[in-house]
This record gives sequence, structure tokens and C-alpha cells, in this order.
Amino acid sequence: MEPVNVAIIYYSSTGTVHALAQAVAEGAEKAGARVRLRRVAETAPPEAVDSNPAWARHLQDAAEIAEAGLDDLDWADATLFGSPTRFGNPSSQLRAFIDTTSPLWQEGRLADKVYSAFTASGTAHGGQESTILALANTFYHWGGIIVPPGYTDPVQFQTGNPYGTSHVAGEGPPGEVVLRAAHHQGRRVVEVAAALKAGRAA
Repeated sequence: MEPVNVAIIYYSSTGTVHALAQAVAEGAEKAGARVRLRRVAETAPPEAVDSNPAWARHLQDAAEIAEAGLDDLDWADATLFGSPTRFGNPSSQLRAFIDTTSPLWQEGRLADKVYSAFTASGTAHGGQESTILALANTFYHWGGIIVPPGYTDPVQFQTGNPYGTSHVAGEGPPGEVVLRAAHHQGRRVVEVAAALKAGRAA
């Protein structure tokens, strides 16, 4: 059977969600998937980016990562979306990308695929769960199969978020436990998508 195709599409302003996306990608690759790591386009005005040195620096550091396109979603058997929280919702940059997906949705090309999400917020109660649930609203409309990490690995009892990997950016960069949780989420998505692919092939 062909390997599972996994797209990891994310937005990161200062690098926290980028670090989670890389860990998710590593988990998916180690589970045998072909992976595309893609960032969405930055839509904030330059003066806003330049007002925050960490934001401007990360934008430069991530320049070599290809921008997400509709072909990545079409290619993927499973897609994981990553976004910082913005008032309990995904970032406008990620939403802008999602809002371009109507042509694929209208053709049914986003249905029956696996979807999952991860996030980061500035504070412990800064909207992590609501951001992931808000992304799930889109997956419902697509007819997607939502695969959360749940409590399917001991690391989940340390991170405490069964909805999707999350991190409190105000406490610094993601540490070993959070990165292991992201790794597990990538692996779990691949395992479920592989089972679906095998079942359909049979």
C-alpha cells in the first residue's frame, strides 16, 4: 500500500507553533508518512511585523518553508492545522487560507479525509481548546474525520489537552513533554489515516 500523505499547514508569528509543527512532522514521518510542512502566507502589514523583533526574526527564519496551497490539501490523506490563539479563535492568516478552499470543498475533495489541530496561547487559559474546536467547525463542513490525540499515550496525561497539542507560549519555547505530545499527535493521525486507506483499498 502507498504511504499516507500528510500535510501540516500552520501559521506562526514568533516560532512557537512552528516548533510544534516540526514535531508533528517528525512524528508523522517516523510513522511512515510522506509529509509536506507548509506555512500560510503572512498577511499582517510590515509595520506590525517590524514592531515585534521576534515576529520579524521568525518570518525571516521560516522563509525557506514553502507556502501552503490548495494542492497540498488535495494531495493529503490527512491534514493537521496549527495556529496560535487569537481571542479564542485561529489566526486570521490561517483563516484566510482556509477561506480559499471552497473550490475543493464544492467538488467534495476535502471529504472523508483525516483532520487534526494544534495550538499555542500566551497564557494557560488563553483559548487553546476553543481555537481547536473552532477549527473543527471547518472540518465538519468539509465532511472530515476528526482525529484528536485524546488520552491515547501516557504523555497526554502530562500535557492535559486531549483536543490537540497545545503550549503556553508565555512560559517559553515548547519543552520536551509538549514536543513529545506533538510527535504523538502526528503519529496517531498517520495510524488512523493508514487504517482508513487500507480499509478502502480492501
